[in-house]
Amino acid sequence: MAEKTQRQTLEQQRAKHGWADVEEAEKQLGNDKEKYGTLARKLPAMIQMNGLASTLAFFKAKGKSEHKMIVKHLSIWVLGQVKVGSHKDLIDLVRNESVETYRRATAESIEYGIWLKRYVEAKDWGSVDGDDT
Repeated sequence: MAEKTQRQTLEQQRAKHGWADVEEAEKQLGNDKEKYGTLARKLPAMIQMNGLASTLAFFKAKGKSEHKMIVKHLSIWVLGQVKVGSHKDLIDLVRNESVETYRRATAESIEYGIWLKRYVEAKDWGSVDGDDT
Protein backbone atom coordinates (compact mmCIF):
# COMPACT_ATOMS: atom_id res chain seq x y z
CA MET A 1 0.00 0.00 0.00
CA ALA A 2 2.84 2.39 0.76
CA GLU A 3 4.14 1.93 -2.79
CA LYS A 4 0.77 2.94 -4.26
CA THR A 5 0.70 6.09 -2.14
CA GLN A 6 4.24 6.97 -3.21
CA ARG A 7 3.33 6.46 -6.88
CA GLN A 8 0.30 8.68 -6.53
CA THR A 9 2.48 11.33 -4.97
CA LEU A 10 4.91 11.14 -7.90
CA GLU A 11 1.98 11.36 -10.33
CA GLN A 12 0.75 14.44 -8.50
CA GLN A 13 4.22 15.98 -8.69
CA ARG A 14 4.38 15.25 -12.43
CA ALA A 15 0.94 16.76 -12.90
CA LYS A 16 1.79 19.92 -10.96
CA HIS A 17 5.14 20.43 -12.68
CA GLY A 18 3.67 19.63 -16.11
CA TRP A 19 0.96 22.22 -15.66
CA ALA A 20 3.55 24.84 -14.71
CA ASP A 21 5.57 23.98 -17.83
CA VAL A 22 2.55 24.29 -20.11
CA GLU A 23 1.69 27.61 -18.49
CA GLU A 24 5.28 28.78 -19.11
CA ALA A 25 4.98 27.73 -22.76
CA GLU A 26 1.76 29.71 -23.08
CA LYS A 27 3.37 32.85 -21.67
CA GLN A 28 6.69 32.65 -23.49
CA LEU A 29 5.74 31.20 -26.88
CA GLY A 30 2.66 33.24 -27.67
CA ASN A 31 1.28 32.07 -31.01
CA ASP A 32 3.91 29.32 -31.18
CA LYS A 33 2.20 27.57 -28.27
CA GLU A 34 0.24 25.62 -30.91
CA LYS A 35 3.53 24.23 -32.25
CA TYR A 36 4.56 23.33 -28.70
CA GLY A 37 1.19 21.60 -28.37
CA THR A 38 1.77 19.52 -31.49
CA LEU A 39 5.18 18.47 -30.19
CA ALA A 40 3.87 17.64 -26.72
CA ARG A 41 1.04 15.56 -28.19
CA LYS A 42 3.56 13.47 -30.14
CA LEU A 43 6.29 13.36 -27.49
CA PRO A 44 5.52 10.10 -25.63
CA ALA A 45 5.05 8.17 -28.88
CA MET A 46 8.21 9.66 -30.39
CA ILE A 47 10.25 8.56 -27.38
CA GLN A 48 8.74 5.06 -27.45
CA MET A 49 9.25 4.60 -31.19
CA ASN A 50 12.60 6.33 -31.72
CA GLY A 51 14.23 6.29 -28.29
CA LEU A 52 14.96 9.17 -25.97
CA ALA A 53 18.39 10.05 -27.37
CA SER A 54 17.14 10.12 -30.96
CA THR A 55 14.09 12.21 -30.04
CA LEU A 56 16.23 14.73 -28.14
CA ALA A 57 18.73 14.92 -31.01
CA PHE A 58 15.88 15.55 -33.45
CA PHE A 59 14.49 18.36 -31.29
CA LYS A 60 17.93 19.90 -30.86
CA ALA A 61 18.55 19.77 -34.62
CA LYS A 62 15.28 21.63 -35.27
CA GLY A 63 16.40 24.37 -32.89
CA LYS A 64 13.10 26.27 -32.86
CA SER A 65 11.86 27.85 -29.63
CA GLU A 66 9.13 25.24 -29.12
CA HIS A 67 11.65 22.40 -29.56
CA LYS A 68 14.08 24.02 -27.15
CA MET A 69 11.32 24.49 -24.59
CA ILE A 70 10.24 20.83 -24.73
CA VAL A 71 13.87 19.75 -24.19
CA LYS A 72 14.19 22.24 -21.34
CA HIS A 73 11.00 21.00 -19.67
CA LEU A 74 12.00 17.34 -19.99
CA SER A 75 15.54 18.09 -18.81
CA ILE A 76 14.52 19.92 -15.66
CA TRP A 77 11.97 17.28 -14.68
CA VAL A 78 13.96 14.15 -15.52
CA LEU A 79 17.27 15.40 -14.09
CA GLY A 80 15.39 16.13 -10.87
CA GLN A 81 14.06 12.56 -10.77
CA VAL A 82 17.07 10.61 -12.08
CA LYS A 83 19.66 12.02 -9.75
CA VAL A 84 23.00 10.85 -11.05
CA GLY A 85 26.09 12.83 -11.85
CA SER A 86 26.13 16.46 -12.81
CA HIS A 87 24.55 17.12 -16.18
CA LYS A 88 23.73 20.39 -17.90
CA ASP A 89 20.70 18.87 -19.65
CA LEU A 90 19.01 15.59 -20.52
CA ILE A 91 21.00 15.23 -23.74
CA ASP A 92 24.19 15.25 -21.68
CA LEU A 93 22.77 12.58 -19.36
CA VAL A 94 21.75 10.17 -22.13
CA ARG A 95 25.17 10.47 -23.77
CA ASN A 96 27.18 9.84 -20.62
CA GLU A 97 25.34 7.55 -18.23
CA SER A 98 24.81 3.80 -17.98
CA VAL A 99 22.17 1.85 -19.88
CA GLU A 100 20.22 1.46 -16.62
CA THR A 101 20.17 5.23 -16.08
CA TYR A 102 19.22 5.78 -19.74
CA ARG A 103 16.26 3.41 -19.28
CA ARG A 104 15.16 5.22 -16.12
CA ALA A 105 15.43 8.57 -17.90
CA THR A 106 13.46 7.21 -20.85
CA ALA A 107 10.69 5.83 -18.66
CA GLU A 108 10.45 9.08 -16.71
CA SER A 109 10.45 11.13 -19.91
CA ILE A 110 7.52 9.13 -21.25
CA GLU A 111 5.57 9.44 -18.00
CA TYR A 112 6.20 13.17 -17.82
CA GLY A 113 5.49 13.59 -21.52
CA ILE A 114 2.07 12.04 -20.96
CA TRP A 115 1.23 14.87 -18.56
CA LEU A 116 2.40 17.52 -21.01
CA LYS A 117 0.30 15.82 -23.69
CA ARG A 118 -2.79 15.76 -21.45
CA TYR A 119 -2.49 19.44 -20.66
CA VAL A 120 -1.98 20.65 -24.22
CA GLU A 121 -4.94 18.49 -25.26
CA ALA A 122 -7.00 20.12 -22.51
CA LYS A 123 -5.99 23.53 -23.87
CA ASP A 124 -6.68 22.27 -27.42
CA TRP A 125 -3.22 23.25 -28.67
CA GLY A 126 -1.72 21.77 -31.77
CA SER A 127 -2.58 18.61 -33.59
CA VAL A 128 -1.56 14.98 -33.38
CA ASP A 129 -1.44 14.90 -37.17
CA GLY A 130 0.42 18.19 -37.51
CA ASP A 131 3.49 17.95 -39.67
CA ASP A 132 5.33 20.88 -38.15
CA THR A 133 7.48 18.80 -35.82
